[in-house]
Amino acid sequence: MKKALENHNTVKEKGEKKSDLKEALIASEIRYRRLFESAKDGILILDAETGMIVDVNPFLINLLGYSKSDFIEKAIWEIGFLNDIIENKEKFAELQQNKYVRYEDLPLKTSTGNKIHVEFVSNVYIENQKEVIQCNIRDITERINIQNEIKFQVDLINNVGQAIVATDLQGTVIYWNNAAEKIYGWLSSEAIGQNIIHLTPAQQTKEQAIDSMQKLSMGQTWAGEFLVKRKDGSSFPAFVTDTPMVSSDGELKGIIGISSDVTERKRNELELILAKEKAEESERLKSAFLANMSHEIRTPMNGILGFTELLKNIDLNGEQQQQYIGIIEKSGARLLNIINDIISISKIESKETRITVTETNVNELMAFIYHFFKPEAAKKNLKFSFKNGLSTKDAFVNTDREKIYAILTNLVKNAIKFTQSGYIETGYNVKNGFIEFYVSDSGTGIPLEQREYIFERFRQGNETLTSNYEGAGLGLSISKAYVEMLGGKIWIKNRTAESSLNGDREITGSVFYFTIPANFTQKIKPDIAVKVVDNEAKGNAKKLKILLVEDDFNSELLMRAYLKMFAKEILHVSNGIDAVNICKKNDDIDLILMDINMLGMNGYEATRNIRTFNNHVVIIAQTAYALSGDKEKVIAAGCNNYISKPISHHVLCKMINSYFN
Repeated sequence: MKKALENHNTVKEKGEKKSDLKEALIASEIRYRRLFESAKDGILILDAETGMIVDVNPFLINLLGYSKSDFIEKAIWEIGFLNDIIENKEKFAELQQNKYVRYEDLPLKTSTGNKIHVEFVSNVYIENQKEVIQCNIRDITERINIQNEIKFQVDLINNVGQAIVATDLQGTVIYWNNAAEKIYGWLSSEAIGQNIIHLTPAQQTKEQAIDSMQKLSMGQTWAGEFLVKRKDGSSFPAFVTDTPMVSSDGELKGIIGISSDVTERKRNELELILAKEKAEESERLKSAFLANMSHEIRTPMNGILGFTELLKNIDLNGEQQQQYIGIIEKSGARLLNIINDIISISKIESKETRITVTETNVNELMAFIYHFFKPEAAKKNLKFSFKNGLSTKDAFVNTDREKIYAILTNLVKNAIKFTQSGYIETGYNVKNGFIEFYVSDSGTGIPLEQREYIFERFRQGNETLTSNYEGAGLGLSISKAYVEMLGGKIWIKNRTAESSLNGDREITGSVFYFTIPANFTQKIKPDIAVKVVDNEAKGNAKKLKILLVEDDFNSELLMRAYLKMFAKEILHVSNGIDAVNICKKNDDIDLILMDINMLGMNGYEATRNIRTFNNHVVIIAQTAYALSGDKEKVIAAGCNNYISKPISHHVLCKMINSYFN
């Protein structure tokens, strides 16, 4: 009985234990289900053998936006939104074979097409005596986005053109971007951990250092410019902005420095300043030049108009009339020189000046200059001489004779103007493939400070050197331009002598030099004797039938007076059409003075028409423009020669005699 009772109690205890175990399992399953249902990560339960999804928790359903039926009883590789994770059955084999698989960042698409990032972890375990795979899927989209944003910012900072350096309060570098490597020469691996003072020693002023520390300690940004050194020891100007790094509680933790190499900017600023100063100086000089031109033009005009008015006085005697006429003539010549200089500099500025190369005898040119200026030098009691470096038969060179003549004329005129006593000498020598001309004088000389700009345009018209002398002051500028066009150079040296007072060398004059290429010709010619010829019409000159084509009444009267000594008959028309018609009716016309600039048919067109039926008549073009290329144009149109207004009686007589005397 007792034994039966014991057996009964044992069975009862076992039943109670079995019941307790069952209850515990039920409770455990309930807890697991609660955890499964309430988990904040997505959970998939897979059959480890078939890969079929046997369960999915609500979080994953809500995360991806699908229903539970879209998951259950489907193979994981069949689920479209999981294709990025499990692309094929081979991938599933990896889950089967490994107890633990982890993917740190996998992209998924939700039902709306949005892309999210998940962390995927799988484990194999036994459930109800069957292997299952539990896949935990955690949404890490926000974390990935933050990481990408941080990476973007780091890449951005690393690739900006400015050096960005962060240091702690002791100056130890904790960040060094790519631009800092390029600008300072130190690699990031070399710079981090080093003190900034040793890496980029700065030539900062005491005031800058104090101001910087005060502002940074107050949590303010400081900016300034100073020299810093690179790794190789070279220095450059840097513009630096220092910003304090402050903790959330307001404590200063370090400094962020942003710096730029401003060498190029400083260079550009300097160039702008210099350009501005040059422009202002140019404007000032041009204004002074125009004021001087006004003076230089009005002065001779005053002489011309004033003494012309006085000539109307019938009470003047012959001597007074001749004196006034002489003043008018000199004033006119001075005015013409000024106009010629203005035209020359204008043609140079507009690049219309052309080089015309001809065979030129340098000795003949030197002799001509000598005889031309000798009377003017004699009026000031100056000794004037010239020296040739070659014999006349060897002095033939291919160059622009008129340009050489203009250069020498300007230099000799200046020498006479600025030399009050003593001598003037001009000449040339052959050196190193160039002919080196010189004009030496015993005049005032050129102070060193003025020699820097004496050849510049718009300069001499208002400098103290020339303020007491008449003239536009453009001669040296024109001469320099001509010399450079010919392939040479021009310069000046002062003549000096020992002072008798203190032994210092004093200026006793100046020497202008210029060179041209020595392009000698092979042709040998006989020596040329220089002689003065009266080019005006002689009594034995042929009397001519002349057609004057001129539309200005005053010019017509002047030309009739000039032509009277040559003419047996003077015909006159005022336009090109009449000129053509009168030539058709008078084939015995010997000479045509053709005005180029007329209304209607101009002189070019009239000449071309006349040449269609008359090739023997001599046609001399006359124009008031005298610009570069005019001579070439009139010759191309059919004219024999060209003369510019105001027309010189002497030049016109010489030209007519060359055809008819």
